[in-house]
Amino acid sequence: MKTISKISAIMLTGALLFTACGNKEQKGNEAMNENASNEKIKVVEVEGRKNFSDQAVITPLPAIMIATWDKDNNPDVMMAAWGGQCGPKHITFQLSAHKTTENIRLKKAFTISFATKDDIAQSDYFGIVSANEVPDKVAKAGFTITKSPNVDAPIINEYKLTLECKCVTFDEDDRGGARVVGEIVNMSADESILDEDGKIDLGKLQPVIFDSAKREYRVVGEKVGNAWGAGKSIINSEVK
Repeated sequence: MKTISKISAIMLTGALLFTACGNKEQKGNEAMNENASNEKIKVVEVEGRKNFSDQAVITPLPAIMIATWDKDNNPDVMMAAWGGQCGPKHITFQLSAHKTTENIRLKKAFTISFATKDDIAQSDYFGIVSANEVPDKVAKAGFTITKSPNVDAPIINEYKLTLECKCVTFDEDDRGGARVVGEIVNMSADESILDEDGKIDLGKLQPVIFDSAKREYRVVGEKVGNAWGAGKSIINSEVK
């Protein structure tokens, strides 16, 4: 794998928090909902739209693959959707009580990769099977590992883009979960997903996002404009 010297601005996008609620219909024009602080909120429907009360669809949600070692240095990988980039070289995600949560608490390190179109079956498997029940689930999926040279965590060889991260914040809740912030120490990529200028090409990587509205995976789509460029057409029209 070829090491990229700078953290790519496109390494991932999207949501820092995500709430997925069940199929709950809102009845009447007003509903009483309870927020995270247990404060009662009177919700008024927005006219002219279908209202879903406190159900939330935040998009895009990255399908991030978190790889860690356990106390015996067995590799583990899980898929998470409640995460995103929170600074030039930081990533954050929210975990409930998982084997991965225990491992990060212990090792203070992890690697991040991204589910892609070509490995969706294995990636989904990592999300629905716990290492507490299947300790060798990485091998069962047919995946292999390399020890990260920079942090105390495994690199999953079959994932073509990997961020090596050290844990800088681990805020635990009272249910065994935690909100994690990691500092990206290094990013490495397989040359097959680089463009001719040596930059990450998402068209070649074909990462997927989690569609929380329909519980589906969708491939990141086509280019539709240039960042810090598409909006200039409006600026230019105002000048005229």
